[in-house]
Amino acid sequence: MSTEPARRRWWALTALSLAVLLVAVDGTVLSLAIPSIVTDLAPSAGQILWIGDIYAFVLAGLLVTMGSLGDRYGRKLMLLLGGTAFALLSIPAALADSAGQLILLRALLGVAGAALMPATLGLLRTTFSDPRERTFAVGVWSAASAAGAAAGPLVGGVLLTRYGWGSVFLLNVPVMALVLLIGVPSLRESKDPRPGPFDPLSALLSLAGILALIYALKGIVTGDSVLAMVPLAGLAVLLLMWFVRRQLALPEPMIDMRLFRNGPFAGAVVAMVLAVFGLSGSIFFFSQYLQFVVGLSPLRAGLFELPATLAAVAGSLFAGRMMRQAGRGPATAGALLAIAAGMAAVAALLDHPSMLLFALPLMLIGAGDGIAIAVTSDTVLAVSPRDRVGAASAVSETGYQLGSALGIALLGSVLTAIYQAQVGGRIDGVSPAALEAARQSPGTAAEAVRGLPAEPAAALLAAVTDAFGQALSATVLLGAAILVFGAALSWWLLPRHGSEVAEFRG
Repeated sequence: MSTEPARRRWWALTALSLAVLLVAVDGTVLSLAIPSIVTDLAPSAGQILWIGDIYAFVLAGLLVTMGSLGDRYGRKLMLLLGGTAFALLSIPAALADSAGQLILLRALLGVAGAALMPATLGLLRTTFSDPRERTFAVGVWSAASAAGAAAGPLVGGVLLTRYGWGSVFLLNVPVMALVLLIGVPSLRESKDPRPGPFDPLSALLSLAGILALIYALKGIVTGDSVLAMVPLAGLAVLLLMWFVRRQLALPEPMIDMRLFRNGPFAGAVVAMVLAVFGLSGSIFFFSQYLQFVVGLSPLRAGLFELPATLAAVAGSLFAGRMMRQAGRGPATAGALLAIAAGMAAVAALLDHPSMLLFALPLMLIGAGDGIAIAVTSDTVLAVSPRDRVGAASAVSETGYQLGSALGIALLGSVLTAIYQAQVGGRIDGVSPAALEAARQSPGTAAEAVRGLPAEPAAALLAAVTDAFGQALSATVLLGAAILVFGAALSWWLLPRHGSEVAEFRG
């Protein structure tokens, strides 16, 4: 391990981990900066939503296409192009003087991020040929991704205490410059030697289908034009079915759909979706509970959830040893059961006066998520054909994004329905308009109580707190039950003995 090639591999891992860390941070760092952006740029309500969402939409929609391009033209090339674009676009994003400019630049940053993400995972496969080294490298990569997503709000909070909102974008420049400085000499190019022609229609179908699906899911959970969102979700499914049929018919497909007939690959992708489903469905709504019910600021809520982040990092690093000792199936199933147990414990403790007791359930959720994502990512790399690893990695990354959207949308719909049903009927001193506003969400309830006399305001807030607690408890338990099903599926589909899996040969 002291040879030059070995040193080069670990420097390459450093560059790849920094890249995925930065892309993950950029997905969440803007959450605390929105109030400052509203003050400076005066965006409309719709523009505020697009500023927050457009990055993730474009990133998810382009992952498959960018992964395929990396296989064809070079994964290192895609990483360097994406990294350079990410750094350069961050400068005008920080200096944007209108909401429209910021939305456009956030979308372009999503394009750059989509070029980076599958390239990082694909390059891990070609850089680390030894299975044990590769597993450790994937654990580090997963830890960086988990840490970045959770650190975004914390980084944003620190920067915003001293600088303007543009600082959250300028942070990208020196970090990405470091990625390029380390990556150029340490990474070795890899690509498919016989890629076949690029199919623009497949790229268009995957982009349109994934974008439409995630947009529809987000629209359903926010309650915006639900009647329009359901047909859009149906259209998304049709587009994705067309994409699948086209891949099966093409002699050189963008993604070899036969991979999904391979039990370890299919099991890994399903487990990835469910792990992120459970994490997003619990942490996202628990964050709302901490802010709307407990009364913590966004920054303090992020610090409160720090045990989950630290446990996710530790779980990612520990995943390789657990996988070798227990097998991929038992390791993934145990990780999903840990997330489910943590979610059930959160539901049981919501009414407990000591908030410190939440640390253990959050650590269970984080550790389980870290292990599950590391094992499933490593399984995707191990099974995927070496020449098509970029597109296969993009499937894994898309599963991550889809799991997040599904968790928030589906569990959010359940939570909203229970919450609205539980908010009481008539409350003395509270107007029907104020009560209806309170039924929409705890956030609108906080606005509704302003101007009310003290006693009716207290009664309305008590009703809202009780209703949201009941809704959150039921929703988290439902998510836990789904994860138990996912654990059984992972046990069945993934290898139960040892950590070795054969590369898919078609």
